[in-house]
Amino acid sequence: MQQRIVGEKKEGGRFVISLDFEINWGVRDQQTLDQYGPNLLGVRQAIPAMLELFQEFDLRVTWATVGLLFFSNKEEMLTHLPYVQPQYSNSTLSPYLALNNVGDDEAVDPYHFGYSLIAQIRDTPGQEIATHTFCHYYCLERGQTAESFRADLEAAVQIANEQNITLRSLVFPRNQYNAQYLAICADLGITSYRGNENSWIYKERNEEQQSLYKRGARLLDAYFNLSGFNCYTLQEIAQQFPYNIPASRFLRPWSGRLQSLERLRLRRILSAMEYAARTNKVFHLWWHPHNFGVNIPQNMAVLRRIAEHYKYLKATYGMESQSMGDLAAELHHHVPAIAS
Repeated sequence: MQQRIVGEKKEGGRFVISLDFEINWGVRDQQTLDQYGPNLLGVRQAIPAMLELFQEFDLRVTWATVGLLFFSNKEEMLTHLPYVQPQYSNSTLSPYLALNNVGDDEAVDPYHFGYSLIAQIRDTPGQEIATHTFCHYYCLERGQTAESFRADLEAAVQIANEQNITLRSLVFPRNQYNAQYLAICADLGITSYRGNENSWIYKERNEEQQSLYKRGARLLDAYFNLSGFNCYTLQEIAQQFPYNIPASRFLRPWSGRLQSLERLRLRRILSAMEYAARTNKVFHLWWHPHNFGVNIPQNMAVLRRIAEHYKYLKATYGMESQSMGDLAAELHHHVPAIAS
């Protein structure tokens, strides 16, 4: 049956893009608005630019969106909070303790509301709105439980349903993958999630387990091939349900300080894409919209080079752009026993 998965599709690999759409909910415990505010405000220019490019190149993209962004005003937000909230040992991780800092609506507070941006994404063909949990939930931090995770995901599913959006894909915030929560995901309709690269550099860990050594290794890996291409066969992805569609590469933002290494960074991505196309594997690129919030022209120029390379790989090898939901639906069709 696994051979049939490949045989029924034109060979040439798959190009998956997922974006972690979170604005300040994803960085509030690490950066102040004074420090990172320009990146967050720049999201409102970066997202329309990305959507235009995705349409131009017919790229199907997954937008893993924090549930708290779905609201247009604070009153509506407060009435949709989950009935159980995570009690992290490190209380600064909980956004619920900082709700007093949230403004009344999107016009007043563009850092914490994303209703109009979600509407733009939803109105763009080929874009999948997925979940990044309701509150940017940390699945490996001390103090959180399976009960509070279920309540969080239920809240995300509810507000999406109210806006006629069905959530099928999930990205774990901070890539804190927790295998114990996959059954909860399946119960609530999630068919795929983004796992981590298969390397010690990217092994899931909580904030206490982070180290400068591992962060440095990830930075080097963006420019030099330390961890391999991190591409995956459909057979590997189809081994479990919900389907793990692992990351291949994080698209780091353009950096003036590291401008001399830009050629290496881009080559690292394009080479892995070509490897996936030639070997009929999946290449999964991801980043945050706020990574493009400053230096937008430079970041968009890099993204255009990637899109142009995809266009070449599609013409040469038959590479196909798929959202996480697309790929999961295809696997579900061909391997129904796994999802039953």
